[in-house]
Amino acid sequence: MSFWVYILRCTDGSYYVGHTSDLEERVACHNAGRGAVFTAVRLPVTLVYSEMLVTESAATARELQLKKWSHAKKEALVQGEPQRLHTLSISRDHKKPVAPLRLTRSSASTLG
Repeated sequence: MSFWVYILRCTDGSYYVGHTSDLEERVACHNAGRGAVFTAVRLPVTLVYSEMLVTESAATARELQLKKWSHAKKEALVQGEPQRLHTLSISRDHKKPVAPLRLTRSSASTLG
């Protein structure tokens, strides 16, 4: 048995990420309003990305990873833009270099 991680584009342009063992049936459920509440109020939805995984635990882990991504990062994945995806994947902590901490004698003595 295989499992799928999928991304749906909702009518308002937002993305929904989920996983399933039957991709066709799950997309039909979403469009019938029997999927997640998030998609039920944003119909119709369109399948824009899917990825097959071997185990449900792998699919769940990938789903959780994608759910944490920004809209722009999901868009890059959907559009098949690996360079843009890489650029968007750079951690915000690494975008701005942090100056090294310099202690003076007076500040060092107050630190205890």
